[in-house]
Amino acid sequence: MRKLDPTRALVLFSGGQDSSISLAWALSRYAHVETIGFHYGQRHAAELGARLTVRKEIAKAFPNWAGKLGDDAIVSAVGLKDLGESAMTHETAIVMGEDGLPTTFVPGRNLVFLSLAGGLAYRRNLGALVAGMCETDYSGYPDCREPALDAQLEALRLGMDSDFALETPLMHIDKADSWRLAEKLGGEKLVALINEHSHTCYRGERGARHDWGYGCGECPACDLRAKGWTAYRAGGASA
Repeated sequence: MRKLDPTRALVLFSGGQDSSISLAWALSRYAHVETIGFHYGQRHAAELGARLTVRKEIAKAFPNWAGKLGDDAIVSAVGLKDLGESAMTHETAIVMGEDGLPTTFVPGRNLVFLSLAGGLAYRRNLGALVAGMCETDYSGYPDCREPALDAQLEALRLGMDSDFALETPLMHIDKADSWRLAEKLGGEKLVALINEHSHTCYRGERGARHDWGYGCGECPACDLRAKGWTAYRAGGASA
């Protein structure tokens, strides 16, 4: 099995709250950190725009991390849009579907993302994949759950004959605790940076500013973020 450098990491970085905290987590632990994002035919480009801003602001605010922050890549996964409609890729209502999952679910998305990230990590000798998936405080997507990610990691290891590691620092904490993790990593400066510059709203709304950040305030992603922020500021757990 090919041994990849365990001091070098690749963060699956969307520009959202969770992946921004995961990026900070990686920068606090690895000697070299690169990022990868995905264009999959999203109905808005707000997160893709937020990615570069978050990277720039983190490098500016934390000089000790700036030297670790390496290249960024955007990879096309637009075939996901061609497989069928979802509220993330088409002008479809965000509701609960007949399958018991919100219509924002894009089947196989995280599995495809991990495969593409693994391919880049293989070529760039990045031993750790870092991702912001969470099964504690989330929309119920099955490809965010730890067993699914563990199975995909094993497939990557076997399929590329390489010793990838997968780190999901938010997997078992709620949104309030994810903000506490950000505070532990970089203090109020990091919390404020991620609150201001990351983007989570499914509708791509950047016009309305709330205490928890920008967003429509109505979609499931905004609801989770708002509840987590309120609980964090109150010192409790997310509802």
